[in-house]
Amino acid sequence: MSSSIKKTILVAPLNWGLGHATRCIPIINGLLKNGFNVLLGGDGASLELLKKEFSQLAFIVLPSYSITYPTDGKQFKKQMLLKLPSIYRAAKREQKIIKKLVASKKIDGIISDNRLGVRNKDITSVYITHQINVLSGSTSTISSSMHQKYISKFDTCWVPDYKHEPSLSGNLGHLDSYKKSVNYIGPLSRMKHKTTTKEYDILVVLSGPEPQRTLLEKKLLFGLVKTDKKVLFVKGVIENEVKWSKKKNIIIVNYLTTRDLEKVINASELVISRSGYTTIMDLATLSKKAFFIPTPGQFEQEYLANRLSEKQIIPSCSQEEFTIEKLVEIDKFSGWHISEEKPQSFEELFSIF
Repeated sequence: MSSSIKKTILVAPLNWGLGHATRCIPIINGLLKNGFNVLLGGDGASLELLKKEFSQLAFIVLPSYSITYPTDGKQFKKQMLLKLPSIYRAAKREQKIIKKLVASKKIDGIISDNRLGVRNKDITSVYITHQINVLSGSTSTISSSMHQKYISKFDTCWVPDYKHEPSLSGNLGHLDSYKKSVNYIGPLSRMKHKTTTKEYDILVVLSGPEPQRTLLEKKLLFGLVKTDKKVLFVKGVIENEVKWSKKKNIIIVNYLTTRDLEKVINASELVISRSGYTTIMDLATLSKKAFFIPTPGQFEQEYLANRLSEKQIIPSCSQEEFTIEKLVEIDKFSGWHISEEKPQSFEELFSIF
């Protein structure tokens, strides 16, 4: 693409943990490599992470969906239902902002990662999700239908997974009866496998909305400090600068950029983390041993963790039931099953713009 006709693509991930932002990193790198300009969009820690990764890029702050978790995970669905009106209003405000950007010709295309209002009928609008089906217990049919209705307002939906088994998202990202434009683009990971010397016995990688992130942090620190394992603990808290500390056998850091996180994952024997989909894509790409602790009350993470456990791929248990002793189960599991499907190249994907 000639520099004189460079198009600007708005890339805007949802601020719900860091996963939506981190899986946009390879998309952004791909756009830049293929001659596009990129405008970052978002809010909160998600946007701050992208600003640190791509300090040279312009950005725009979008309305917050203000998603938080209750202390009692069983109340999550009720809280989300109560949040729906405010999420709807935030999406409407997003649409107004996007309309102004399009009218002023500041953007030529959109890639929205689960931001419902980041779309416009006058330019190509792409939606990224691994949840065509949204699991919410007894209301899964309703929540899935609502999400699919929003997806249909975009020109196409990119699902970061394989179309056929072995897939990573299972029923979340696959629905035979869904006839809208869906493109399975293969897993998105900012990581690459590298052979290196082991530095850590255990790597903990946390993220996600509060207060559940802090609750798990406290529980893991309490258990791991009693072991003889060398532990690196990445809290997943985005701040102005990287901060290191040490607690007996545990090295603690608030956050790491992609390059540093890739390095320590490759140098670790096993990883303890949430079963967020982006984390699953990263660890599958690196063929890394793991133990998953899904966020209480988040049906998606519980489904993904249970599915991998049932297939004897990666062990998991609830946050309430977790103990350090459960880590011995890892050796009983087979590890990742990698698909032979070849995903489309970024050049092919971006031809839509």
